[in-house]
Amino acid sequence: MEDDAHSTALLYLMRDTPLWVIGIVVTVVIVGYAVGLMLLTRYRVGATKLKENNEVAGFKYAVVGVLYAVLLAFVVIAVWEDYSETETSVRDESKAAIDLYHVALALPEKGEEIQAAIKKYTNSVYNDSWDAMALGGRSELVERNLRALNESILALEPKSPKEQVLFEHALKLLTLITDNRNERLDSANGSIAGVLWFVLVVGGMITLGYPAFFASSNLDAQVLMTGSLAALLALTLFLGLAFDFPFTGDPHISKEPFADALLQMD
Repeated sequence: MEDDAHSTALLYLMRDTPLWVIGIVVTVVIVGYAVGLMLLTRYRVGATKLKENNEVAGFKYAVVGVLYAVLLAFVVIAVWEDYSETETSVRDESKAAIDLYHVALALPEKGEEIQAAIKKYTNSVYNDSWDAMALGGRSELVERNLRALNESILALEPKSPKEQVLFEHALKLLTLITDNRNERLDSANGSIAGVLWFVLVVGGMITLGYPAFFASSNLDAQVLMTGSLAALLALTLFLGLAFDFPFTGDPHISKEPFADALLQMD
């Protein structure tokens, strides 16, 4: 329950705050942590004493950096793949709705009723679903309209081979709609487990803490190197966070495929 509350708070923050503001805050905080820790250690211990660690700490830092880079790359790739698959599911769901609407034209029994149910479902997805998914939830109105669509199709009683083929095709399209809808709902609340984000954050703090064990003769150069490394890590983490919630904030997956579907139905 506590994890759900934290996730909901994060979704509200991402929905109500411009993405560029979140990106700047994340970058400033992470860069401030890395540079501040490095300067604090240099001030408390002294550059001369820290230079003794350069050779050993440099080797260990390379190992830690590679391990963290592999983990971070894995997360970003996984998030992007899930984002792309969810975007495909949205398009496939809208296409299946259009096809089902056209199939209903050929149904002699309850064809108009099924068309009305399809159009009502598509309209509710366009108007209500995205607002609910932005907070990781689902629309009850869409649920009701999907049940009504199921009932109208399952109530069909085909009387000829042609009607039987149309009925079976309608069931396949209905299955496509339901499966793709479930796919986008599953992705709305994020695809990366909370424990993995915890490992990423803690691992980032450890990785960015290592420059505090070094000391360069040129302080300005060390500050710039530490800050640029921290900024790169911050932007990568921010990229993963932005795409982990595909319906929250901006960028988010567009609902325009359902607008196009409604136009074709009209």
